Amino acid sequence: MEGADEPCDAYEVEQTAQGFRATVSAPSLLYKHIVGKRGDTKKKIEMETKTSITIPKPGQDGEIVITGHHRNGVISARTRIDVLLDTFRRKQPFTHFLSFFLNEAEVQEGFLKFQEKVLEKCSKDRGVDSSVFQNPKKLHLTIGMLVLLSEQEVQQTREMLQRCKEEFINDIAGGKPLQVEMAGIEYMNDDPGMVDVLYAKVHMKDGSNRLQELVDRVLERFQASGLIVKEWNSVKLHATVMNTLFRKDPNAEGRYNLYTADGKYIFKERESFDGRNILKETNMHILKTAGSTAHRAGTAGWLGFILQFCGSDPEPLIPGILNSVFT
Repeated sequence: MEGADEPCDAYEVEQTAQGFRATVSAPSLLYKHIVGKRGDTKKKIEMETKTSITIPKPGQDGEIVITGHHRNGVISARTRIDVLLDTFRRKQPFTHFLSFFLNEAEVQEGFLKFQEKVLEKCSKDRGVDSSVFQNPKKLHLTIGMLVLLSEQEVQQTREMLQRCKEEFINDIAGGKPLQVEMAGIEYMNDDPGMVDVLYAKVHMKDGSNRLQELVDRVLERFQASGLIVKEWNSVKLHATVMNTLFRKDPNAEGRYNLYTADGKYIFKERESFDGRNILKETNMHILKTAGSTAHRAGTAGWLGFILQFCGSDPEPLIPGILNSVFT
């Protein structure tokens, strides 16, 4: 039975006068991983699948073309190439992240007061100093981290987010601004005395799950496309306020994928801090964020999606305005 031997029947394989043909779109940065040292990887795939693989020259964008006399062989080669591309894409440093920004002037002012209070009351606690605080201009809710290796992939991200807006985001928002609260501080490990990250919890002010539903559906769409690697099924809504990664890299976002562009593992040593007194002091306060009544292009100003190149200024993909208060 033909289908029993095929690794995957989802690929588009074209029948030609010479046999069968399939193409793979991939950023040029990853070509070398398909070629391998001295071409060994490419040759091995070709030999074992009885196919011929044509790869664009380094630095040139294009498609990887697989040809062969047997459909199963072409599909097998395509499957192996996809596995290699996925493996080495996961080892690339993150380039962008998708988020809601919470960096209005009022939020920044409130955050600086929070930082001042923590340093005043907790600076004698182990590891607590100004270097672990978020840059107030970069306060945000992260939805997912991305590895975008070409302008084509950046444009694909823009288009996908626009489709999300048209297909479900406007419906979930109901044509009105979303009102959100950040209430209380939590930590991301088991011991509050050995903390690497503190974050503000986020939820809808009306008690609904609309914001959670919105970001989960966006995440699902991006995971299905392969633009975001599937690691979880739901976004944990939070705004990072302190992170030990900031000691060495003020632009650090969330966690690193610990590989260089060449796939070498990076060891990031982190010096934790004692967060017990910070948690005790700040959890008696409410951090509030409310959607504005501003309108853009005739649509209520729901939380705006941002695609940011790691370490750079944010690039708004779907503009939205969020007036926020950090108290």
